[in-house]
Amino acid sequence: MQTTTQAPAALMLEGGRPAADAWTLSPEALHTNHGSFGAVPRVAQEAQNALRAEMDAGPVDWFSTLPERVGAARIEIARFLGTDPTRTALVPNASGGASVVYNSLSAGPGAEIVVTDHGYGAVTMGAERAARRWGGRVVTARVPLDATPEQAHELVMAACTDATRLIVIDQITSATARFLPVAEVAASARRRGIVTLVDGAHVPGLYADPLAGLECDVWVGNLHKFACAPRGTAVLVAPGELRHELFPLIDSWGAPLDFPERFDSQGTLDLTSYLAAPVAYGLIADTWGWPAVRAYMTELADYAEQLVASAFAERTGEDHRVDVGAPVNALRLVRLPEGLARTHAEADALRDRVVRERAVEAAFTSFDGVGYYRLSTHAYNTARDFEDFVERMVPTLCEWASDTSR
Repeated sequence: MQTTTQAPAALMLEGGRPAADAWTLSPEALHTNHGSFGAVPRVAQEAQNALRAEMDAGPVDWFSTLPERVGAARIEIARFLGTDPTRTALVPNASGGASVVYNSLSAGPGAEIVVTDHGYGAVTMGAERAARRWGGRVVTARVPLDATPEQAHELVMAACTDATRLIVIDQITSATARFLPVAEVAASARRRGIVTLVDGAHVPGLYADPLAGLECDVWVGNLHKFACAPRGTAVLVAPGELRHELFPLIDSWGAPLDFPERFDSQGTLDLTSYLAAPVAYGLIADTWGWPAVRAYMTELADYAEQLVASAFAERTGEDHRVDVGAPVNALRLVRLPEGLARTHAEADALRDRVVRERAVEAAFTSFDGVGYYRLSTHAYNTARDFEDFVERMVPTLCEWASDTSR
């Protein structure tokens, strides 16, 4: 199959071993979906297991000193992200960080929350619950997939009214793998006195200094995705005065403390994921360097996107490339044959069928009634992974699409 994009040389470990040896992913499966749940390097798993053993060996000493250890990890993580540690709290995941905002923010009757139709489902559901609690409503800004950043900004702000209390907007969208103009929206919202919550779930690791030039009220991001931390590790950054109103979802002994220290105390929760996170992203920094890995992920995504889209096109005679308006370095969309993943439920069902029947871990998404394969790349992926996907899945997906049309 001909592609005009060159496949990058695979990243290697010392001694010429493949990068995948630093992870524990099953060799029996094909892994093309790092962006959903991440993958934890072996050394980070070992570090977390050692911490758990320490916790279980002496729980009294462990939990009495845990807030200080979490605080130290928070400072390291803030350094990695380029954020102010006094404005950075650790939370279990980006959705949990959004829930902190929904639970802490107050609004009068009739207040509105503006979201987009690209928003992550769980975060949007949280917005709907908050709006109901306020006696208000959620307003959805419709942003075409191929909208430019300027057009997307105009559409989001056009959805705002005098009743808008909060805007919730993704920095990188999950279902559609594109950027939204969060800096421009946050600046416009600030001028109108509207609070902005930026969902940067996919951003840590993918981009250096993710808050540069962004003056939002709250930013949340997952470290378990591209930063490869153990799952259950995320940050909530609150640069402005709103931080004084934010409290963890669990009321614990840290409640009287200031932000962010009150987030460091969460009772008997297993917070070893926080403590092991620096080991995970440190492996990548020490082995290849984050700039080199980001460049590799981009080059591999360029190759994979063209390869998979061309393979579908050869079979269907249609164009399967996707214009997302503002593409992401390591997350890409390829349009599926018509009839597949037309809804969120169908996309999840397709994902489950593919992993069960073909041992392929892949992400399928839906937007505006159209199904997509959302590929993602990381250091352990190689060009061969996506060549295997073409050989193993493109004919199968075309066949399954044909079955749905009968």
